[in-house]
Amino acid sequence: MKLDSKISAVITGGASGLGAATARRLASNGVRIGIFDLNEEAGKALADELGGVFCKTNVTSSEDVDAAFAQSRAAIGQERILVNCAGVGGGAKTVSRDNQTGEINEYPLGNFERIVQVNLIGTFRCITKSAAGMLAQPILDDGDRGVIINTASVAAEDGQIGQVAYTASKAGIVGMTLTIARDLSSEAIRVNTILPGLFDTPLLARLPDGVRAGLAAQVPFPRRLGQPEEYAMLAETMITCGYLNGEDVRLDGAIRMAPR
Repeated sequence: MKLDSKISAVITGGASGLGAATARRLASNGVRIGIFDLNEEAGKALADELGGVFCKTNVTSSEDVDAAFAQSRAAIGQERILVNCAGVGGGAKTVSRDNQTGEINEYPLGNFERIVQVNLIGTFRCITKSAAGMLAQPILDDGDRGVIINTASVAAEDGQIGQVAYTASKAGIVGMTLTIARDLSSEAIRVNTILPGLFDTPLLARLPDGVRAGLAAQVPFPRRLGQPEEYAMLAETMITCGYLNGEDVRLDGAIRMAPR
């Protein structure tokens, strides 16, 4: 797909981190940007910077997502690109034992449901609603009708202790990528997924410097945290390379996460 001012893109979780970097990179090619996020202040500021539109969106709500797509399409037109970056975390073991009392605690299922609702079901909700809109558009001269990019995590393959819900949600994204690509193949819509490793996002920015340095030291090469701009570079390649479809690509400096 050729990137220019005739193309519109929606980025969920687009107000910061990987999503914001992707929004800026696509906008640098002239693409019109719709940002879906819950962070109004950051989302509006970035939309203003890029000449795009901000839509306050909770991806766990079909009503919210429908309203956001309607708002975005009214402002910048039907999106040909969807990049799903919205996601949450939250750790707990499958069962745990209190070190002091020996009490056994089951996993808080509400936390599992919350993470899966946002990361997996929220991603699929945005995919199906965006793809439905894309189907009403003609195929572009380069052969694409649309491109969808999802964000999983290396945790999908290297889930660490206490990350069972996060791992399940991200593995679900990986697992559905090829099936969705096949579902949409007859409609000229490509689907790919990025599995980021340890990235310098606002989530890691809250950690002490020593912890961040320790995480960076785990990466074989380059021995540093990934930069959101590097995620955006890969997203751009997945969009512009017409033969890239149904793929799950790790972006991680060759790291394989240890159990803890």
